[in-house]
Amino acid sequence: MGAKKWMKTPKGYVSIAMSLYLVIASIGTITWMGIITSLIAVGTALLTDYIYCTIFKRKSSRDSTVITGLIISLILSFTTSWPVVAATAFLAALSKHLLVYKKKPIFNPAAFGLFLSIFIFQTGQSWWGAFGDLPVWTVIFILIGGYFVTDRVNKFPQVLAYLGTSFVLLFFMGLLHIGDASDALRPPFINAALFFAFFMLTDPPTSPAKNKNQVIFGILAAVSGTIVYGLFGGLTYLYIGAFIGNLYSYLNKKSTSAKSAAKMQRVNSRHRVLGK
Repeated sequence: MGAKKWMKTPKGYVSIAMSLYLVIASIGTITWMGIITSLIAVGTALLTDYIYCTIFKRKSSRDSTVITGLIISLILSFTTSWPVVAATAFLAALSKHLLVYKKKPIFNPAAFGLFLSIFIFQTGQSWWGAFGDLPVWTVIFILIGGYFVTDRVNKFPQVLAYLGTSFVLLFFMGLLHIGDASDALRPPFINAALFFAFFMLTDPPTSPAKNKNQVIFGILAAVSGTIVYGLFGGLTYLYIGAFIGNLYSYLNKKSTSAKSAAKMQRVNSRHRVLGK
């Protein structure tokens, strides 16, 4: 595939957006440590993917692996030690091959690796690549990039359902003084939520394609995540919400596949009967 064609693909859009965010955030924070972190994360993810695919003779998806590494580097604090960055990328890349349905990952790999790293390595996740530490107006970069990516993968029903449900629930939780709901509607939490909704929830392999299912996915992720936020705070609620949505998408695909197989079996049975 030529460079121009690749740039117009969903993976091309996301890769370009993540790379631009990496540069903008690095300039804004006046450090190149984030770029070093990204090289470690992407390199480890690619190496893990290459070794696994070579051993088990599976087809590699380098583009998605690079995106996984870039997302990890934009979320982990750029002060995270390189062994922890590498281990997080390793877990994420490995999950893409081990937790699968019809050779597609069940859970968003980046979210899975980052979630595990919180409990295994107690990683600090600043979401610095979502510009939470930069002036408020920089959120426009997330909105612009998010719009183009969401449009390219046809996920607007899902994103709008997720963000709309989340904001409404958090608003009422704030009125009722439940948890730290009001904080979730301010930087850097709002930056993280937007980044998450546009670039992680929209992952095609781990989310549904049909509009109706996208809306259900978005609502489930928002409700489950918001409940977790109300109870425990922090930003792990984003990952847990994603996993609930991913599970719904997996079960829906599995159910649809089973129905299609049963229908095909009935058709074949009729043909055999008529053939006799």
